[in-house]
Amino acid sequence: MPFTTLLCDLDDTLYPPASGLWGEIAGRINQYMHERLGFPREQIATLRESLFRQYGTTLRGLQATCRVDADEYLAFVHDVPLERYLHPDPVLRTVLESLDMRRYIFTNADAAHAGRVLQVLGLEGVFTGILDIHTMSPYCKPMPEAFDLALRAIGDPDPRLCILVDDQPRSLGTARTLGMTTILVSLDGPSPDCDPTIRSLAELPGVLAGV
Repeated sequence: MPFTTLLCDLDDTLYPPASGLWGEIAGRINQYMHERLGFPREQIATLRESLFRQYGTTLRGLQATCRVDADEYLAFVHDVPLERYLHPDPVLRTVLESLDMRRYIFTNADAAHAGRVLQVLGLEGVFTGILDIHTMSPYCKPMPEAFDLALRAIGDPDPRLCILVDDQPRSLGTARTLGMTTILVSLDGPSPDCDPTIRSLAELPGVLAGV
């Protein structure tokens, strides 16, 4: 049964986690929580972990507990110099364009950030569309409702014909319960919540040949 749809996470999936970009974004989240919301710096790490576990993302947790404006938050935390961390990846472009299926970015970030990342990586036009945090509102990965909204936005493809590539095992676990094929991007080895594990998206065609 041929796959028809690829859903690909953005941060730490489309580009290597070793790039350091997510570390800078995380620092901006901490800065926002301290400067805009007044949380003591020493409490932020613990609070962020709690919000992440309970609500799926720090943003959704802050929206629920502090009535944070999503657009303001996203603009602040993604105001980072992408070119310092990311560079054009023509090999990845060739790999993705070789896949005979629809390709979507599926991210808990927003489309503005995703678009900037794609531009810096030289991947403009490679993806059919971007399924972002607004597409999934008021939910986010790994919530099943977020997946339902994302699939609805692209025409309700059969989940059995979809692939999710992500660096978060808990998102992959949700996708598996829906019938999707899941692939983990990780330098740390396989997870019980996913099918094959790859170190980078460049390995994707080889893995797909065996599933």
